[in-house]
Amino acid sequence: MAGAAVNEARLRRLAEELGEAGLEVDMATEWGRLLITELDYALRPHVHERRVPSVGTIIEPTTLPDGWEAGTQLLVTRRPIEAMPLNGSRLFADGLASWLIRRTDGADEWAVFDRPAGSERDLVVLAETMGATLVQRHPNGSVRIVGDTFGVMRWDGLTWHHEPPIGSWIDAVAACGHHGDRDVLETLLEFAVHDLGSRGIGAILLYRPDADAASMIELRLPQPPPLDVRRPSDLAPLRHALAQIDGAAVIDRDGILRELGVRLVPSPRPRPASRASAACATRPVGATASTTPRPPSSWSARTDPSPCCATASSSAGRADRRAHVARKRVTASMWVVCGNVSTSSERSWR
Repeated sequence: MAGAAVNEARLRRLAEELGEAGLEVDMATEWGRLLITELDYALRPHVHERRVPSVGTIIEPTTLPDGWEAGTQLLVTRRPIEAMPLNGSRLFADGLASWLIRRTDGADEWAVFDRPAGSERDLVVLAETMGATLVQRHPNGSVRIVGDTFGVMRWDGLTWHHEPPIGSWIDAVAACGHHGDRDVLETLLEFAVHDLGSRGIGAILLYRPDADAASMIELRLPQPPPLDVRRPSDLAPLRHALAQIDGAAVIDRDGILRELGVRLVPSPRPRPASRASAACATRPVGATASTTPRPPSSWSARTDPSPCCATASSSAGRADRRAHVARKRVTASMWVVCGNVSTSSERSWR
């Protein structure tokens, strides 16, 4: 297959688009040249018999390969490319279970996984573990750039959307860590942004670190299986279920799913809360007021018109007399809300 000529003007325009969206790429550097070249191919891959292929490239990994399997929970097989030209080597990289590794010194190779790892959350884990930048065209046509330092850049067909790393603003909801597990809370936020929000799935994830605290809720569905949000294999069934139901998913202190389809009932007036809770709400593109999941009105949670709206609510044991909340916008599509969850003895937490 003959390689297509590189359009230098198009590459420069692409770098300028990324810069306007928040990712500065210096075309004069070898890394910048690699990134823009691979991104250009992901946006305009070779079409064969009207079939647009997926593709995935891992650019300049900086960590030792010996630690990749432990960090990603994947079996990774590396294979040399040898004398195969670039366009030929791309044919075998589907951006799911097989990836092309490109390095500035020319020591390119393939990485083959024992299972597909092509979701946005998978890409975030791969980038963090390998210390690399990933470029992917997913089979559904979406194009992403994922880096361990800048987060996720998504192309929606019209514009670029920048999602900063979760770790860059997790401190905004660190108050929840006083009553729960910070790692579980960070995992929930990653799940809300990279699994639910990137797929346009609206949901509310209610983190309850204290199972004995009372709360006004309404249980509407049978008790679900105890899925663990910290186990990657458990996230797919949870995501699939959340896409089909209304109501909140209740997660306990250890990250175990305890209830599903829960209705959060607002209290008639604010009451002192003895324990903290956290909620993450994602709003899909095109959602209406009647279909968008929201925290209860007693939280005074602000809805956000962006594709992914996440809300975190907590209290540090101090009552909010007027049930008002403090809001902080941490990304273009993420709100962190700190306030009280109204509680009542009328309903005991299960």
